[in-house]
Amino acid sequence: MRGFLASSIGVATAAALALPLALTTPALAVVPGGATVPVNPAGSTQSLPLVPLGPTADRTPGVPGMSAAPRLPETRGLTAREVNTFSLVGVVWDDANTRLLGRVQVRTRSARTATWSDWQDVETHNGEHAADPEAAERGSGRVRGSTAPLWVGESDGVEVRVRAEPGTRSAAAPLPSGMRLELVDPGTQSRTTSATTVTDGKNPDKASGREATGPRDDDKDDDKGDGELAPGMTMEMAESSSANLPLAALGADEITELNKADSTADAIAASDGSLSAAARPYIGPRPRIVTRKGWGADESLRESGFVYTNTVKAAFVHHTASGNNYACEDAPSVLRSLYRYHVLSEGWRDIGYNFAVDKCGTVYEGRAGGVAKPVLGAHTMGFNTNSMGVAVIGTFTSTAPPAAAVRAVAGLTAWKLGLFGVDPRAKTTLTSGGGNRYEKGTKVRMNVISGHRDGFATECPGRLLYNQLPPTRTTSAKLQGR
Repeated sequence: MRGFLASSIGVATAAALALPLALTTPALAVVPGGATVPVNPAGSTQSLPLVPLGPTADRTPGVPGMSAAPRLPETRGLTAREVNTFSLVGVVWDDANTRLLGRVQVRTRSARTATWSDWQDVETHNGEHAADPEAAERGSGRVRGSTAPLWVGESDGVEVRVRAEPGTRSAAAPLPSGMRLELVDPGTQSRTTSATTVTDGKNPDKASGREATGPRDDDKDDDKGDGELAPGMTMEMAESSSANLPLAALGADEITELNKADSTADAIAASDGSLSAAARPYIGPRPRIVTRKGWGADESLRESGFVYTNTVKAAFVHHTASGNNYACEDAPSVLRSLYRYHVLSEGWRDIGYNFAVDKCGTVYEGRAGGVAKPVLGAHTMGFNTNSMGVAVIGTFTSTAPPAAAVRAVAGLTAWKLGLFGVDPRAKTTLTSGGGNRYEKGTKVRMNVISGHRDGFATECPGRLLYNQLPPTRTTSAKLQGR
């Protein structure tokens, strides 16, 4: 793979439970200004600070006139209010190293039916979906603590409550400082971009105007694919798309599927002669992969450039814990929301996962850098090096994952692990970068296809998806021809 990786990098470089329930139709707090802002095609994020909710007793036992009852757990949130349209919610706070010990619940009002949902729990244990402790990405100064994001569909009203879990009789665990509710609108997916004006997704009212009108100077000697850029393609879009040359043309919305023989031949051709059929006989059929352009990623949000690891020795399977209340046609919108939440709300350089799979089995490119390359992700704290992260969109703790999604994971891993000569049924040794299960420097023997919980003490990828990993390993190996 050395020649393949070197040429790839060259292309990339160039390019509260006790609170009473609210009324069914509560009075709403109007957004400041009283005006409804039109939905921004590039998406948007509303960030609202949480405030104290309800009475807080701070009584001292033994003091005359003071109750002996313990201090009530701290509760913060927002009362029901009207907001600009959004589809995904989450809570963030200042310090990524601080855990939220408590319960987060939200309820939302549908923008289509004007009805309020029931209270929904938001997964609070999300810090393990992150870069390794000493990775440059984690030390950027932008990373925040966060809950998992929850997909709620198009909504225009919200109420949230965060209650600290009870502590001892003298005190309850405090909530993290700087808590904010993040409301993410994925925007609309546009197949074309203006040739003169490009929307800046971070600042919707500002135009960047950075249109790529031709290949960069460093790409002139590259013979990997067509250098023609699609009309209106920005430099950021060109950089991301060029990382998938020659698997797909510049500006492609998808990478087409190939049978096993063609997948092997394609990998050999892309390797500049460093691979042979004898050296890599077990490459599985390449699945159809929707590119970042295909699902509408706003490339201006992520950091420029790509970061690679040395190889891919393992695949960690995740669930996004964002809920199952989405249709397959909504998956690109869910991905755009997750991407925006990861980058702008949590402070990561890009979406954390290398790949995503929806409930219908469609595979999506995740973190930019090239689907065939060892892109360093931020998915399994402590074990991002020499691994890949595959996230099935949904929550699979008590809901079984769709068979199509499980098959897609098997197919994707058969191809990607095959590119690096790895048997999906085997075990491999990874060195921990630090986490709550293995100390930094610990050499850990684990399955090549592992669940997130194998590298970190977490529920991810949910019990019912985790139970599907043994047959997934077998299916993946069969697809490789083993």
